Amino acid sequence: MAGTASTDQAAGLWHNPLRDERDKRVPFIAGPCCLVIFGVTGDLSRKKLMPAIYDLANQGLLPPGFALVGFARRNYADEDFASVVLEAVKKHARTPFRQEVWDHLAEGVRFVQGSFDDDAAFATLAQTLRGLDETRGTGGNYAFYLSIPPNMFPVVLDQLSEHQLAQATAEPDGYTPWRRVVIEKPFGHDLASAKELNALVNRVFPEEQVFRIDHYLGKETVQNILALRFANELFEPIWNANYVDSVQITMAEDIGLGGRAGYYDGIGAARDVIQNHLLQLLALTAMEEPTSFEPMQLTTEKIKALSATKLVAPLEETTARGQYTEGWQGSEHVVGLHQEEGFDPQSRTETYAAITLHVENRRWAGVPFYLRTGKRLGRRVTEIAVVFKRAPHLPFDQTMTEELGQNALVIRVQPDEGITLRFGSKVPGSGMEVRDVNMDFSYGEAFTESSPEAYERLILDVLLGVPSLFPVNAEVELSWRILDPVLAHWAADGKPEPYEAGTWGPVSADEMLARSGREWRRP
Repeated sequence: MAGTASTDQAAGLWHNPLRDERDKRVPFIAGPCCLVIFGVTGDLSRKKLMPAIYDLANQGLLPPGFALVGFARRNYADEDFASVVLEAVKKHARTPFRQEVWDHLAEGVRFVQGSFDDDAAFATLAQTLRGLDETRGTGGNYAFYLSIPPNMFPVVLDQLSEHQLAQATAEPDGYTPWRRVVIEKPFGHDLASAKELNALVNRVFPEEQVFRIDHYLGKETVQNILALRFANELFEPIWNANYVDSVQITMAEDIGLGGRAGYYDGIGAARDVIQNHLLQLLALTAMEEPTSFEPMQLTTEKIKALSATKLVAPLEETTARGQYTEGWQGSEHVVGLHQEEGFDPQSRTETYAAITLHVENRRWAGVPFYLRTGKRLGRRVTEIAVVFKRAPHLPFDQTMTEELGQNALVIRVQPDEGITLRFGSKVPGSGMEVRDVNMDFSYGEAFTESSPEAYERLILDVLLGVPSLFPVNAEVELSWRILDPVLAHWAADGKPEPYEAGTWGPVSADEMLARSGREWRRP
């Protein structure tokens, strides 16, 4: 009987008789599986992936039959790699370290040495995975995480295909193990390269097995956009052009680019952030209500929103780009981009980008969506600000409301996750003076449990096979179709405008909004 129960559980047929499906307190736990990380010695793996895996195990969200395999050129034994993972966990994990959790996790840690073009190394990988199926009961379920440069994708994908690791065959009992691939951004550098990359990946892995990581979609506050909009009757009636004046989506960073020239030079802020993070935030903000939160329904509505999104012309007036120069970041004097290590003194790579978009449908007709991102700005913040129109008639004289701005609903994605509602209120006293006040909700104060790291949620969803938070081919290609004309316009016209480090970007960005009588919200 025990053997039958074990077989049924591995095949996904076993059900807990004490579990009520309506009980949302019981978390979903991944089934037996193995995660293989290519590029396992890189920063992303050490700082995000390994700690996230431990945190999932620490919360009981990984199965007893879980294994982690690292693939890299380093000459590590399994024990050496386990030590690397342990160091990363102790340094970067979100949850407290527990020796018993680590001991069990470490039993399934393996390392395969080799380069991506090494046939023998992939033969060893296949043998290692088969061994884990027997010793850890991973059931032939493998997820391959490509934490590697995109130019190495073809080699790795071909190797996985040639060694029969990409697709599984049905077992005698009728169960077919799953295979999935995880891809980190950038998803190409323009529409043509994105299509080429998608075709390359889909040649080996069908689209339903491809998980493109956009870590912003794993953040609790981003997912809360859906709850805020569709679980509350309060906001949906005014979430349209009748009441909304504009939407501002900002991702600002206070750090520079020292040491990142190899990746960033030639890429720029628009490709790095707007094409993926900010356009995904726009899609979630602008989309219609899905019929359910099933992955296909959610993706369909995001695709409809992005399909309706168009650039506003003329681009020389509705876009802005900049490049930071030396200045003061708080109390620290910092150098400009051209003085950063590795950057060409003549570099035209923008470190600030802003664009204006319209979502051309009935809900959002005429409402501008302003997207901006930059390095070395005033502070680190990511937020979505829905700015509402002014009341059509104010029965006050001008002096009573001179300090009254526009109502705004601000969703703070990071670092102080929460929501702020800005509205006018009477100042205490004998006179009638109205001033802006804020009503604030903070995740850190409202809930006893801390928010998981984005990579925890995303890795768990990969292992569960839930693709809701992962952009599909169509979303990636639509995003590039929106952004490509801006990149072409900038490439043909001049160079980025300088802005002083520690400020909020170039003058042209302020002028961009001032033409329509608006101004950027100061986070």
